[in-house]
Amino acid sequence: MAEEKQQAPRSVSVSDGDAVCSYANFCRVTGSPEELIIDFGLNSQPMGTADQPVEINQRIVLNFFTAKRLLHALHVSVQRHEKVFGNIETDIQKRVVEQPQSAT
Repeated sequence: MAEEKQQAPRSVSVSDGDAVCSYANFCRVTGSPEELIIDFGLNSQPMGTADQPVEINQRIVLNFFTAKRLLHALHVSVQRHEKVFGNIETDIQKRVVEQPQSAT
């Protein structure tokens, strides 16, 4: 019986000194058979009618192997957050609290 070798997790050194940080509340995923293209932008009117186009300010192109690793990492991170803070409702209409009408 052959002994299986256990591979130790690899440690990857990361330098983020030149990283650019930007905020996005809009994401669009498109792609081809070889890769995914993820566009990020700012939707200035998430509740109203969009009379202005969403400005895309970041585009990330990933192969499907990296996309799957990203999917797993995001899934684990969201699960941890929801375990501590509760369910994240993504339907904005369900999060809107109606204000009572005041008598005038």
